[in-house]
Amino acid sequence: MIKEIIVVEGKDDTTAIRRAVEADTIETGGSAINETIYRRIERASATRGVIIFTDPDHAGERLRKLISARVPGCKHAFITQEEGRKKEDIGVENASPETIRLALERVKTEYREAPGEITKGDLMEAGLLVHPRAAERRLLVGNALGIGYANGKQFYNRCRMFQINREEFSQAVAAMEAALGGEDA
Repeated sequence: MIKEIIVVEGKDDTTAIRRAVEADTIETGGSAINETIYRRIERASATRGVIIFTDPDHAGERLRKLISARVPGCKHAFITQEEGRKKEDIGVENASPETIRLALERVKTEYREAPGEITKGDLMEAGLLVHPRAAERRLLVGNALGIGYANGKQFYNRCRMFQINREEFSQAVAAMEAALGGEDA
């Protein structure tokens, strides 16, 4: 049984989570989260801890940011869009039990006040900012780090928030460069 309560978007996500692990969930009912759900998440965070596990799409990321801003110290589980894709639908409910277990093993804890080792200069040097293919490169590095895709500013914030260290970052950048096969320097 997972100690923390997993915050998901809907019933199908709960079903997928429970196929993979024994856990309690809070369903937000989609991206239109209300005050009652926020209070439930705040209580869960204070008593057992919370893992936010939303869909790897715009609405899921928006919901993740809203909850994280309201409830400090959340943990985060991520899957890639490919891991959550079933035909044209993208969501946690489409992920395999194995993928869900792996995402929960790689959970990242949010630290608001922690000084991050990674700088914006590091992101620029790795071609994750101000590069013709920066978005593609951030996607590959974000997936390797287990923090998902984000725009440049949010990527930097996630590196700091999850205290990604230089070694982890360097390994993820090397994996990205190997995946690209040196096709863009």
